[in-house]
Amino acid sequence: MTGAGAGRRELHLNAFVMEAGHHEAAWRLPESNARADFDLPHWIDLARRAEEAKFDSLFLADGPALTGTGEFRPPGQLEPLTLLTALSQHTSSIGLIATVSSTYNDPYNLARRLASVDHVSGGRAGWNIVTSAGADEAANFGLEDRPSHAQRYARADEFLEVAKWLWDSWESEAIIADKASGRYADPDRLHTVGHEGPFFKVAGPLNVERPPQGYPVLVQAGSSEDGKSFAARHAEAIFTAHQTYDRAADFYGDIKARTAAAGRDPDGVLVLPGIVPFIGSTEAEARELAQRFDDLRLPEYGLTQLAWNFETDPSVFELDEPLPDHILARPKLQGSQSRSDLIIEMAQRENLTVRQILSRLGGGRGHFTFVGTPDQAVDTIVAWFEGGAADGFNIMAPALPSGLETFIDQVLPILRHKGLFREDYQGTTLREHYGLPLPVNQFRRHG
Repeated sequence: MTGAGAGRRELHLNAFVMEAGHHEAAWRLPESNARADFDLPHWIDLARRAEEAKFDSLFLADGPALTGTGEFRPPGQLEPLTLLTALSQHTSSIGLIATVSSTYNDPYNLARRLASVDHVSGGRAGWNIVTSAGADEAANFGLEDRPSHAQRYARADEFLEVAKWLWDSWESEAIIADKASGRYADPDRLHTVGHEGPFFKVAGPLNVERPPQGYPVLVQAGSSEDGKSFAARHAEAIFTAHQTYDRAADFYGDIKARTAAAGRDPDGVLVLPGIVPFIGSTEAEARELAQRFDDLRLPEYGLTQLAWNFETDPSVFELDEPLPDHILARPKLQGSQSRSDLIIEMAQRENLTVRQILSRLGGGRGHFTFVGTPDQAVDTIVAWFEGGAADGFNIMAPALPSGLETFIDQVLPILRHKGLFREDYQGTTLREHYGLPLPVNQFRRHG
């Protein structure tokens, strides 16, 4: 998709919003709404701000379990498809991406819900596909433990294939609605799926008309080997975490190559790292802002989250010591292997103690944290974008709405002046914002 400058690539920006903000202590700020998690007007305000600023999408994380114990940070969230359906009625153009697990859903019901959101929003839905890393999530679905990493991705692969056939099960010409003849639909253009596989047996067709976008935009989050292979086959946008430009560029090149090897157009897969921006009018002011957040952190919460990442007990960590040797040895995990590897690499590269690691993770759980001026933020974004490390970014404001408003007011005007970010939407669907084509109906292609 071209930007303001003729023939120039356009930067893609999602507003990744999370309750009072991404920093784990954001809810403690005097100006924060500590009950933002279940406050619909708060979410409506964020959605309207992001749309007014012409962000590609609003992005919501989710998981089917309580986050931590609830003692030190708000532990719950509204179900994202429900929330985005509500927000679709208060916006008209911004994309709406929900994180939903393929491990703890079934293809028919989820394909139906996602198609419904795409219809209700006028073609703005996106699905961030996750396979759910936590054992606590498995316990909510009657399982003793989560399925293995490989099994979760195998299930996700079949899940996506079934969902795509279900979305295609209504051809665009299926509805006749001829009052004179009394014929409403052409049954020859409503197709059974008849899928039988290792994980699912689904008859079809779906009982919802094909979504306006053909499929909701398919987003993937996960940087393990299984995750990257899955993304190369299915993803149209990838949400990823990197601490350095070099690591981001390596990932970017790898994903584009894998996508081409899978027979898909690499330009049709957008790589969007997360960035947590602490913006000040001077570097000193930005550092003071970041320190203000850091001073509100509680190590007890950070230790619990670190232990969750490494599937161990918080007692194995000493705050003023490096990570234990058995953690540095990178044991094979059934949860989020790529995020754990990122933490280890960061700790070794910068020779960090556990206390310092917790500080680094407090803002965005391992996503790239930027501290500096608006011009410096733009320089960093442009370097990653033009240097082959990103097609855009998920903007993860440390506090909401203030951090998002600062980015909108101080960073976006510079990006627009450089011709890298849109002045206005050129379409009304998320696919149009991302410059992605409408998927060809498989029943038409193979019929």
